[in-house]
Amino acid sequence: MKILILSAAAGGGHLRASYAIQSYIAAHSPGDTAEVVDALKAINVVLDKTCCGGYHFLATKTPKIFGQLYRATNEENPLYWLVDGFNHLISQRLLPLIREKNPDLILSTYPFTTEMVSKLKERGKIDIPLICLMTDYGPHRTWIAKKVDAYVVANEEMVTRMEALGVARDQIYPFGIPVNGVFFTSADKEELLKKLELTPGLSAVLIMAGSFGVNNIKKIYQSLIELPTPFQIIIITGKNKKLYADFEAMIPRSPKPVKLVYYTNEVENYMRACDLLITKPGGLTVSEALACNIPLAVFDAIPGQEEDNADFLISHNMAVPLDSGKHCAEAIRTLLEDRQKLLAMRDSCVAFDKSHANENILTLAHRLVENRIKSSPRAEK
Repeated sequence: MKILILSAAAGGGHLRASYAIQSYIAAHSPGDTAEVVDALKAINVVLDKTCCGGYHFLATKTPKIFGQLYRATNEENPLYWLVDGFNHLISQRLLPLIREKNPDLILSTYPFTTEMVSKLKERGKIDIPLICLMTDYGPHRTWIAKKVDAYVVANEEMVTRMEALGVARDQIYPFGIPVNGVFFTSADKEELLKKLELTPGLSAVLIMAGSFGVNNIKKIYQSLIELPTPFQIIIITGKNKKLYADFEAMIPRSPKPVKLVYYTNEVENYMRACDLLITKPGGLTVSEALACNIPLAVFDAIPGQEEDNADFLISHNMAVPLDSGKHCAEAIRTLLEDRQKLLAMRDSCVAFDKSHANENILTLAHRLVENRIKSSPRAEK
């Protein structure tokens, strides 16, 4: 079976989910192939910059406006139909790519590409099974299209919410968001602390900046180092050079041990070594943390999908909300000093087990392709 995975670089999580399922297929199903394509880049560089750059600008510079647009496009109104019409017009540009790759199945991890493939199916240009893989913990109307064969969603509660948006129950599969298998591996915490040159036996708090960086992360850090509770801090800035330089200047004055990391391929080890993760609630970062069974403290949620992610985590006792003021430090202190509460949150993360997401998605893909073959006119002869 040949799978074409269509994605986009808006936010980072869409591509990470794509590469996670691709990696699983390469390791566990040698008879199948999966290719990830950044569809917006393949269609048009200007379109890619407009969509991804526009999302980045709105989400970071004008989050309130982004939230208003997010809510507006979740209703069938002129703005929603404008987006729908745009995808209809641009979908034709995706056709040469699909014909060149000639896949048995298309898996889309980005709402616009899902809509584009659906439009091509509606017009009879292609007849290929389509799986829509949603990368957040709440549904949104822009993900939903007429010719999607199956929706893979993050959790069971999304099923009824998807049904309310008009999706048939038998099309919805709450398998979870795929993450790389390394996040599900187990390891001895004390040994990891030694390996990462941290202090064994001392509680550890991990701070992650996220792909867009954050506005309040330095304020949160400053409030944490003033706490009397003993613990160590790890900060991963990602490829944010300015944030790394800012922390590099601040850390020598810290009364607590702090390890600063610019970019690492060992995120799963840092997560497993820590007692708590402080982060923005992006869909993939959240999913990776839950795979590592690490409780979260979430802040700076972008209005819209990140708020949905945060609400889900908080309502299921897997996270606490943070602000950048004095209440932030108090929330962290309470967690670190109340081991029972922290353990209860960890138990909630363990109970939310989506370790078979990749396997289940591949099984679903096989079934859809087999059903298509059985129902084809050639198969009936």
